[in-house]
Amino acid sequence: MPGEGERRLEDLVAELLKKSSNLTGRICPDVAESVGNLVRSMNCYYSNLIEGHNTHPRDIERALADDYSDNQAKRALQLEATAHIKVQEMIDLGEAPIDLVSINTISWIHKEFFQRLPEELLWVTNPDTGSRIRVEAGTFRNSEVKVGHHVPPLASSLPAFLKRFAEAYNPSKLSQIRQVIAVAASHHRMLWIHPFYDGNGRVTRLFSHAYLRHIGIGNSLWSVSRGLAREANKYKALLMQADQPRQGDLDGRGNLTQKGLVEFCAFFLSICIDQIEYMSSILAPTELLQRIEIYAAEEVQTKRLPNGAFSLLREAALAGSFDRGKAASITGYKERQARTVLTALLKKGLLTSDSPKGLIKLAFPIAIVERYFPKLYPGL
Repeated sequence: MPGEGERRLEDLVAELLKKSSNLTGRICPDVAESVGNLVRSMNCYYSNLIEGHNTHPRDIERALADDYSDNQAKRALQLEATAHIKVQEMIDLGEAPIDLVSINTISWIHKEFFQRLPEELLWVTNPDTGSRIRVEAGTFRNSEVKVGHHVPPLASSLPAFLKRFAEAYNPSKLSQIRQVIAVAASHHRMLWIHPFYDGNGRVTRLFSHAYLRHIGIGNSLWSVSRGLAREANKYKALLMQADQPRQGDLDGRGNLTQKGLVEFCAFFLSICIDQIEYMSSILAPTELLQRIEIYAAEEVQTKRLPNGAFSLLREAALAGSFDRGKAASITGYKERQARTVLTALLKKGLLTSDSPKGLIKLAFPIAIVERYFPKLYPGL
């Protein structure tokens, strides 16, 4: 952990706490649930992108609908994406182990992720020897590895390092401010330990997401992975900088550089603030409704949607959900005409329902994401 009294980190934590509390409650629960589903897909996209796995958002959407590519390589990446989304969903639903900062949880995240991957993604190659190693879900490595210039701890010492990891970052032993700093510090330290043959980056980012939720800052409405991916070069450079040994007597008391760790923590916390600010801006109710209205008007004008579409979209956005039997009163149309408008919106995926007679809710298919949420994904 960075030392006590790191003013820059404490100021960032104070700002992060304030920003996160402002985001909570900005939209109604049903809309938040739909946004959460979208953000999980986004988180998966960006987290995998950091690892060099570029799965197009439309391919992720198709995979979530059980529409997988016939191309084996693309199908494998789709399965990887759905695995990541499923694990984050489990975290968001509170299904992660209770002892969050623990060896048990680290293993659980890896196991839940890797047991859903296709066989071809379970093998890694040792760059020095060329030997192939099969990654076992939830199992820590039992031999030595090298990651670029970084040589992680010996496999035989992993139990001791992970035990110390769990002790150092246990939130029950930390103040609120120190808990938030611990999220950032533990992010680097887990990657430095490199407990698995493969998947360490994804596991670490999922762990950080779970940790932020655990201490009441994170939620399903924003993702640190988007910010880390958009600053991927700096992210990786600062991780490497924090890997360096202690630089003299004034650089902390441990074996690794304290200055490097502080720099990484400041970067990580700044990314969290930036992503919360971004999501707060695009989820502002008035502006979101305006973007939906502009989109609906254009679709009606080009006859891709029927008149009255916006009235139903607006109701779902403001109320969170509505009974399908109220479509007529919401649109001001007769029942048959209102049903036609509702059916068109459901067919296009702009509205959704859990069952044929269930409540109607707002949905966010990839086709309209850029219109509703500008710059959420690159190049859509």
